[in-house]
Amino acid sequence: MSEFSLLSEPIRRYINDKRWEALRPIQSAAIKRIMGTEDHYILVSRTASGKTEAAFLPILSKVNFKDEGVQVLYISPLIALINDQFARVEDLCRYMDVTVTRWHGEANITAKKRLLKQPEGILLITPESIESLFCNRPENARALFSKLKFIVIDEIHTFLGSDRGMHLRSLLSRIGELATGPKPRIVGLSATVGDYEEAKRFTGDPANTKVLIDPTAKGIKAYFKFSKGNEVAYQPDFIAELYRHVHDRKVLIFPNTRGNAEELAVKLKKMAERKKGHPYYFSHHSAVDKDLREYVEEFVKNNKRHNFCIACTSTLELGIDIGTVETVIQVDATHSIASLIQRVGRSGRKEGEESKLLLYATENWSMLQSFACWELFKEQFVEPVYGQIKPYDLLFHQTLSILKETNGLPRQLLVQKLHNNAVFTAFTGAELDFLLDDMIKRDFIEDLRRELIVGVEGEKLTSSRDFYSMFASPVMLKVIHAGNTIGELEVDPAIVIGDNVLLAARIWKITDIDFNTKKVYVTPANDGKKPKFSSGTGDVHPRIRNKMLEILATEFTSDEADSSAIESINEVRSMFREFRLNGQSAVRPVIVKSDTIDIYTFTGTKINRTLHFLIQTLGNKVIMDDKTSRISIEGKAINLQELVNNIRYQLPAIREHVRATMETSNPPFPVNKWGVWLPIDLQVEYVLNNVFDVPGTAAFLEELQLVTPIHEDTFVKE
Repeated sequence: MSEFSLLSEPIRRYINDKRWEALRPIQSAAIKRIMGTEDHYILVSRTASGKTEAAFLPILSKVNFKDEGVQVLYISPLIALINDQFARVEDLCRYMDVTVTRWHGEANITAKKRLLKQPEGILLITPESIESLFCNRPENARALFSKLKFIVIDEIHTFLGSDRGMHLRSLLSRIGELATGPKPRIVGLSATVGDYEEAKRFTGDPANTKVLIDPTAKGIKAYFKFSKGNEVAYQPDFIAELYRHVHDRKVLIFPNTRGNAEELAVKLKKMAERKKGHPYYFSHHSAVDKDLREYVEEFVKNNKRHNFCIACTSTLELGIDIGTVETVIQVDATHSIASLIQRVGRSGRKEGEESKLLLYATENWSMLQSFACWELFKEQFVEPVYGQIKPYDLLFHQTLSILKETNGLPRQLLVQKLHNNAVFTAFTGAELDFLLDDMIKRDFIEDLRRELIVGVEGEKLTSSRDFYSMFASPVMLKVIHAGNTIGELEVDPAIVIGDNVLLAARIWKITDIDFNTKKVYVTPANDGKKPKFSSGTGDVHPRIRNKMLEILATEFTSDEADSSAIESINEVRSMFREFRLNGQSAVRPVIVKSDTIDIYTFTGTKINRTLHFLIQTLGNKVIMDDKTSRISIEGKAINLQELVNNIRYQLPAIREHVRATMETSNPPFPVNKWGVWLPIDLQVEYVLNNVFDVPGTAAFLEELQLVTPIHEDTFVKE
């Protein structure tokens, strides 16, 4: 029996009316498994391979939508993705007369009220809106979630290993507790899962979760170029060269920060004006006003005739449908292979088309990292992700959320609820009691003897709209021109009247700032004053850095690179020409200068961060440059073997060193949004498990051999 024949008659009619020639591989596999078993599934297939339909075709065929209540919950990481998928799912559901409703802060209120009055059909929602329902409308949460048959999680890779993902896992467990029948089945969708076991754990039932993988590779035509830049701004020659690649086609440009996206959009737009080219140059990122972002999305999606260029960040990295994109340009290295895969997949989305990637680097080490990511991508490596085993910060948050939802619980029942939650199973009873006692002592919880309720301090947290998310929201100022909102700027003491800022692909002059109403008033800038913009980075996996070392240890060539790119790699290689490097060993080069030594670790960001901290505990003045994987130690005569031994000696005491540092008035470690409310011992645990990589550092130090150039003394591992 063919998979097509398994589908319900309305869905078969939908496929026929759309004139599909055949089901795609991931769709055939998903139809057979979802309809023929009761398992959970993770569907892994390249971008634009029909994953959304792969989930919904069998689900719509299997579910009886005449049953009472909402039957399918679709969870998305982005409101914009919900709005995009709403049209696709609604189109499918027209053939079955199934109601589809969006639920987020910007969704239609009338549609929400209608759904609450008569829960039915399919609900599209974000994790934060689920949390809000549990806290503020627990009776509505029960009405909406208690009859679910399926939960579809889009772009599930964005949740894996993250605080937001742990939050969602907890919410899924709480939804499961509401079920009046069998718990809902979960179907996750992704193009870039690096750790299938973590994805299976996400469902809360890994033993009954299967991963369906479509290994069909999409053709990708990639080319690498180098154009010398600096840390201040993109150079005119680079902008001119970039313009030649974007002026006559449909292009997405991915730099790595919002500021860089704005700079590219503005400079390319100015060049187009000078050369009388097309005017369709945009920026797209989270600080651009929602209406402007949606205008850009609609323009490029419905545009058939005009070329365009969008300089964007991760807001267009995910699966929002923006129609035809001919080329993706990545400017400087992505910090992860998963991000590179998502971005490349935005071009060549039509069946039979290949994706086109042009990767420009403006700095030698960025070029080297770009090649490393690309080589690992060809080896089919994607960074594995690991969630916290004991997320105390989430435990604090969800304890308050559950007490808010239930309006209070006996302590024993609260502990039981926490233990039943799939995210908190690793906690012992003593660990739960320790946190609960601390929360009671500090008035986050009030103990009424017969039950625990939200305390005075807890009420301050739970009554805020900020309570629904796991990520900290910076204070933002609305940017206003002629009564229209352009976007937002993060509050920064450096923002002053008279400054120029980049936003929405234009340069604006700040004319007034009202911190009380959180508004910045601007006019178009014409004075040529250099605008300000922001920057940012991400953690890099050790495997990428090790691949960078492998490239330097060989005579690297590539048919996908021009001579400028190869020469850029050779410039970095020349720094280490006097070392006998072997990319497969633990040898790491050390360059001794007059007053410092530079250790090039070629390892991941978290291990570098741990090494940097441990060396500081030895009393050394040390600087870490993660971009070059370099740790610089001030000192004229440092015995390298003694240094390594001392670092190894300090590692077992890192917990005490972290605690001592965090007890200072200005701790240097980032502790996440809810971690700041934990007692100091648990904040230390958070830092050790999230900021640092203690096991990875121990393994790295065990094998580490620091070497100086071959004509100098060599210090090797004992």
